[in-house]
Amino acid sequence: MPRTKVRPVMLTDEERQKLEGLANSRTDEARRVQRAKILLFSERGDTDASIAERLQVNRLTVRNCAQKFHSMGVEGALGDLARSGRPALIDDEGKAWIRQLACQKPKDLGYAQELWTIKLLTSHVQKKSKEVGYPALAKASGSTIWTVLNDAEIKPHKIRYYLERRDPDFDQKMGEVLLVYKQLEIEFESSIDSGIAVLSYDEKPGIQALSNTAKDLMPAPGHSSIGRDHEYKRLGTLSLLCALDLKSGEVIPLVRESHKSSDFIDFLKILDSKYSEAKRIRIVLDNHSAHTSKETRAYLETVPGRFEFVFTPKHGSWLNLVESFFGKFARVFLRGIRVSSKDEMAERIYQYIEEVNVEPTVYRWKYKMDEVAV
Repeated sequence: MPRTKVRPVMLTDEERQKLEGLANSRTDEARRVQRAKILLFSERGDTDASIAERLQVNRLTVRNCAQKFHSMGVEGALGDLARSGRPALIDDEGKAWIRQLACQKPKDLGYAQELWTIKLLTSHVQKKSKEVGYPALAKASGSTIWTVLNDAEIKPHKIRYYLERRDPDFDQKMGEVLLVYKQLEIEFESSIDSGIAVLSYDEKPGIQALSNTAKDLMPAPGHSSIGRDHEYKRLGTLSLLCALDLKSGEVIPLVRESHKSSDFIDFLKILDSKYSEAKRIRIVLDNHSAHTSKETRAYLETVPGRFEFVFTPKHGSWLNLVESFFGKFARVFLRGIRVSSKDEMAERIYQYIEEVNVEPTVYRWKYKMDEVAV
């Protein structure tokens, strides 16, 4: 008996657009990409034989794809029909038990490990399955356990960090910082000087001074990069106290071995001597204890009205523009640096900032500025 001819494939504009995107995909499943091309070629009027030859598949594959399209639509043609087979060994209750285990820490179940591995979780499931009423899981494989977890998008071997808002006044404090940036934006647009020096301040502690134990080998024929012995010597750490003038882009540094209240007060004295007495100095900074200590408050009382502190919310250091400079400082200056002493490290930090200040960058805040009303 001759085979019944399959009706031509007719696609809507939306279906055609979807299939064209799928046909050009490099990340989707190969079989879905192949079936998308079959449907597109079929609509164009190509014969089953020519499509099969072009895609290097069987003619029956082309025919079945078209038939599924007519009976189940585009998604049906792209997918696989459910097949009969032996019943799954793991019922929904068993899967729920496995997932419930994965949502606990191994240490809470008597193990030393903090995080699950598939091997450890599989072993636990096999040992405990009969005891809790799931005997079919006594021979569950690691791939089976992985599939159960993956279907529920549970990854107990991974850690994804988050930041909890611990400041009840976060939004209010963020608004105060953004208001400073908004007022600056108005000054830039109007070219009217408010008579206030506006600075973004923070400390970068723990800058390591590292020394080589052997000379670096500079690029030469035979090796294109710098050669460096993997061993090094630790010489200690330094702290960079730093302010970014948000109007001029100038970076104002102070390198110390600590960042205590006395160091912060010394930095404030540098600012006091740098700016005209007629100017008020407004500083955006975080809530480090040195910024609000008894010693710092005592100093501020000796220069009444000179300084104005605008504090970022707790865990809101990303609101502080000086962090943009610190990012550049780490990427450009600190990357791979080696020195012979801590004094040399301090000298080179100052030298780098002098070079930056030859062509300073004025950082402008953009996020949520349209929502700030002055």
